[in-house]
This record gives sequence, structure tokens and C-alpha cells, in this order.
Amino acid sequence: MREDAIRAVTSPPYAVASIVLSMGLVAVGNGLLFAYVPVKLAAEGFAPWIAGAVLTAMAAGNFAGCLATGVLVRRVGHARVFAALAAMVTLSVLIVAIGTDPWLWMLSRGFYGFAIAGLFIVTQSWLNDACANEWRGRVIAIFYMTYVLCIGSGSFLLRFVELEGVQAPLLSILFTTLAILPVSLTRLRAPAPPESVTVALRAVWRISPVGLVGLFAVGGLTMLVQGFAPIYAAAENYSKDDIALLLFLMQFGMIAVQLPLGALSDRMDRRYVLIAATLLVVASAGAATQMTGVELLWLIVVFALWSGATESIYAIANAHANDRAEPRYYLSVSSTLLVAWSVSGLVLPALATALTGPLGPRAFMFLAMAVATAYGLFVAYRLMSRAAAKAEDHEPYQPISAQAPHSAELAPPAEDI
Repeated sequence: MREDAIRAVTSPPYAVASIVLSMGLVAVGNGLLFAYVPVKLAAEGFAPWIAGAVLTAMAAGNFAGCLATGVLVRRVGHARVFAALAAMVTLSVLIVAIGTDPWLWMLSRGFYGFAIAGLFIVTQSWLNDACANEWRGRVIAIFYMTYVLCIGSGSFLLRFVELEGVQAPLLSILFTTLAILPVSLTRLRAPAPPESVTVALRAVWRISPVGLVGLFAVGGLTMLVQGFAPIYAAAENYSKDDIALLLFLMQFGMIAVQLPLGALSDRMDRRYVLIAATLLVVASAGAATQMTGVELLWLIVVFALWSGATESIYAIANAHANDRAEPRYYLSVSSTLLVAWSVSGLVLPALATALTGPLGPRAFMFLAMAVATAYGLFVAYRLMSRAAAKAEDHEPYQPISAQAPHSAELAPPAEDI
């Protein structure tokens, strides 16, 4: 029996629900801490750049997790790595509960970033293995939607906890612990340990410069809008309840912006849609620079549009790269894009943190405008190039999220060929 047929028999659609549920629970705890950390630091009187440094430490952990997860899974398998990384998440949150020490929190969020990136990569690899071709796209789309909306729901929980005490860390630990149960009790077959996959920057550049540069841009753009939005709101003296609502509703930008732009990109050259998305990022970030003292509703609208446009760049750039690659190269293309995403997700937050001191809490907005403008101009240049203007086939668009790595059957060690 063919492998796909075996998967279709042994892994019916409902069987993957345990994996989706587990990561949904992880995302709730993740969202709560994502909102709690910058709000707590601001309440304790720390400067905004401190929260930026903590975010940068998490991004560094993300990068390390993207590179190390494949090695870990090849040694002990998906299920054991999932449990180990969930335990690492719990331990990292316990450090947050000890007390408000920025240095300890940087260490904690670094471990947390490593674990959360690894969990996401393991989960998506598991889902890709379990799903038959006929319904894999729908499952992955549901998985991303669930993950993003659960992040928002976790952020919204901040409205119901006190900043004083350890309610928020304990709730995050509760959801992470619950997340271990569905995976531990699932009857879903664990995938075989993956083969090593080559990360080939030069090869992917030849296949899709627009896709590769897009992932180098959007990893950092995502961390800027998702990570610095609560830092900025706290610096502007919005209440914790306001910030919780902001982060919750920002996630709906994925539905309001990404889905229409994604559908449009299936009907025309994706590069035109990428330019439109970069223009929306520039416009939204520019509007955000003028948001001092405005009502919360307007801040939510601007950041939701900004977030949705960023998610669109991520998903459409991924799709564009796969449009131009032969199927036998899909895995290496995805691995390379994953490394590009994680490098950008580390470098741009670090740069924004360095700029926050001299430029203030709006520094990340100007940086996002500059990066989005540069990428938009690059895409326009590629459109005008005769070599890049050839007709292209389209892979089906999937509404994937830029807030976590898009697994390539587990991230491998980087190797440029």
C-alpha cells in the first residue's frame, strides 16, 4: 500500500485534533505571557528598551530553536521532544514568577523562545506527516487560525488577572501543562525521524529572490508589530485591560487582511499583491506614529491592519517561492525560508531595541516602514526585470501565520550550497 494511502487510513482528519488542541493550549499561555511581560515591566518603572531587550532575547531563542529542533527530533523523536520542550516552557515561566528582574527575564524568555519555536516546528511536521494530500491544506489552515486566535485569547486573559502576584505566570503554566495531555494520550502515529535537509541560500535565491528576501524582511516585521505593540501601548500609559484587548483584536487582522489578499494572490501575479501588502504596512506604521493620545479603537484598527498586512507578506512570499520551485525542492526551500525568517526575527528586534533609547518607543514603527519600503521597492524591481516577468504557475494559497516558524519537516542545520 502506498504511504499516502496508509496515512489516510491510520490518520483520519479527526485524529489530528489532539495535536491542534495541544498547540492551541500552548498558544493561550504564550499569548498571556506575551502581554504580561511588557505591561509588568512598564508598571515596575523600567524603560521601554528593557522590554525590547527581553523580546530580543526571546527572538534569539527562536533562532536557536529553529536550528536545533531537527537535531533533537532525529535523536529521540517527535513525542519526546514535544514533552521536553513543554517542560522547558514551564521552567522558563517559573523564572518569570520568581520576581521582576530584567536579566532573569531575558534568560527566561530566551529559553521560552527556544522551546516555543521547537514546539511549533515539531507540531507542524507531525501534522504534515499525518495528513493525506486531499485534506492537508485545510488542516494546516485550521491549525494556523487556531494558533493565532488562541494567542489573542491568551492576551485577552490579562484583563482578568492582577499584575501583582504570580497569577499570570501560573495560568500560563496551567495551560502549558494541559497541552501535554492530548499529545501524551493521542493514538496518532508519530512520524519517523526526518532525514537531514539542506538549507541552500544561493539555490533558493536563484529559484525565488522575492520569496527569500520576503522572509528575510517579514521575520523581523512580525516581531516588530507583535512584540513592540504592547511595549508601545504600555509606554503610552494605556491600561493593562486596553493592552489585552489590543493584542486580542490584532489577531483578527489575519482574517480581515490576509485572507482577502491571499485569495487575490491566487488570481494574479503574487508580486503585485506583495507590493500592496508592503504599502499597507508602511501606511499603517506611518499612521501609528501619529496615534499619540488617540482612543483605543483607532489604535486597534491601525495595529490590526498592520499585523494583517505583515501576515500577508509572510504567507504570499512563501507561496511565491513554492510557485517557482520544483516539487523535489519544496523541503529545502521551506528550510531555507525558515532560517531567513528566524535570522530576521532576531536582527530587527535587536536593532529596534537599540533605537528605542535615542528615538523613543516609536522607533520600531520607523524601522518597520523602512524595511517594508525597501522590500516593496525590491519586488517592484523584480517585476520590471525581464527575467522575473515570466508567467508562473500558482501553488494553492494557505493562510499561514508569521508569528511562528513555518516548519520544513523540522529545521535542519544551516548549510549554504
